[in-house]
Amino acid sequence: MRFALFTVALAASATANVFSNTAYNKWHETELERWLSDHNIPYPAPADRKDLQDLVQKNWDDNVAKPYNSWDTNQLSNYITSQGQQVMKGTEKNKDSLLSQVQKYWKETSDSANDAYGNVANWIFDSWTDSQLKAFLDYHHIPNPTPNTRDSLLSTARSNYQSAADKAGETFNYPGDWLYQSWSDSDLKQWLDERGVPVPQPSSRDKMIASIRRNSRTASEEASARYSSMSASAHGAQQSLTNQLLDSWSDSQIKEWCDKNGVKVPQGSKRNELVALARKKYSEMSGDNVASSASGYFGAATSSAGNTFAQATQDAYGQFRGYYDYVMNQLGMASSQAKASLSSASSVASSSAYSLSSAASSAAASASKQASKSGVNAAAAASSAASSVSAKAEL
Repeated sequence: MRFALFTVALAASATANVFSNTAYNKWHETELERWLSDHNIPYPAPADRKDLQDLVQKNWDDNVAKPYNSWDTNQLSNYITSQGQQVMKGTEKNKDSLLSQVQKYWKETSDSANDAYGNVANWIFDSWTDSQLKAFLDYHHIPNPTPNTRDSLLSTARSNYQSAADKAGETFNYPGDWLYQSWSDSDLKQWLDERGVPVPQPSSRDKMIASIRRNSRTASEEASARYSSMSASAHGAQQSLTNQLLDSWSDSQIKEWCDKNGVKVPQGSKRNELVALARKKYSEMSGDNVASSASGYFGAATSSAGNTFAQATQDAYGQFRGYYDYVMNQLGMASSQAKASLSSASSVASSSAYSLSSAASSAAASASKQASKSGVNAAAAASSAASSVSAKAEL
């Protein structure tokens, strides 16, 4: 009997310890009420703290560790694609099948969610754009960092998060509307739209913020995963926004890159406009210009031509085309022109080394002409590189 009582006492003690270590145990009563309200969970008014904690505990897993159970098919599909996966064909409208697919890629657990809510500042800003981070700092009179990179903006916002809340007399464990005071109503709606989260109807500011709070943890996880993937892709491509890299990104990923690098994207921008904005910003960041791009291209083409002739394989044209595509796009030429030139090069590249040399010279002349129209003098670099290609070819 004593052993049984001792076992029960141990179990009760363990349960009490687990409960005492939960993140929401440290929340203010208004934060407990806010969380319940955000998740549409009724609570008695007035209610003592214990009752509020019990309600949060009872509903924690379903709404934080496994929120996908309440998602619609659109949100489920968006999550699958955000993980770099494809929705199984024929299941686009089948909620049970979509749920099963989401569960395969879901990483959040009750423990990890508890850890996350133990320090909201670590992730709450992850889904914000650079301009929104700057606006937050400005609103709370926090000096913007130098250099003004995304990493430095995030670090500054995180390190000043609690002090900003304290100065405003607000809570910060499960923050209220104060956190989004620098956002316009259109900012709130856009955040929801971009993540496929239904905008509350009728739409009001407080309801939109509640929806953002409810979905912020998942959004931060997705943003971090995308940013890591983008960083890895950029590093693998020598941190260069090549055609292949941009082609592999969705419109939202290109827009996210622009946002994170301080590029203002007009609402309703088409893909070609997003690509142009990304290229322009990258050029500013890397110091690239038309002349250096042309010079770099022909330098690479020279090396490629030498290797190609040594190997005497049909890969010569494939290498040449890659470099040609690069400089033509850097110069802003229409794709039809590039295709026409490449078609001409393709017909003669395999016949002889001299033919490839001639194609390279033609490309150089075209590049110089387009560069001159842009007010950029790349002719000298292009001609010099073309001569180098010809000399390699004759060897």
